[in-house]
Amino acid sequence: MAQTPIHNTESMKRANEVSIYKLMAVGILVSVLGVYLRFAGDSMTLSIVSWAILFVGAFIACKGVFKILAA
Repeated sequence: MAQTPIHNTESMKRANEVSIYKLMAVGILVSVLGVYLRFAGDSMTLSIVSWAILFVGAFIACKGVFKILAA
């Protein structure tokens, strides 16, 4: 007879926090802004700024993912 898994563990509660998914959504939106700016113009300054914005957004999104994984 197989035991049913416990769904009320601490890791499950942490993974279902709304704040983590809001953090990931903000990171994704910032990354999309960086991608948009990357293709919006053809100046070197705008290109560098857009890459920086893209990496900041990706870092924010990854931070949310690692909070879910509790790493």
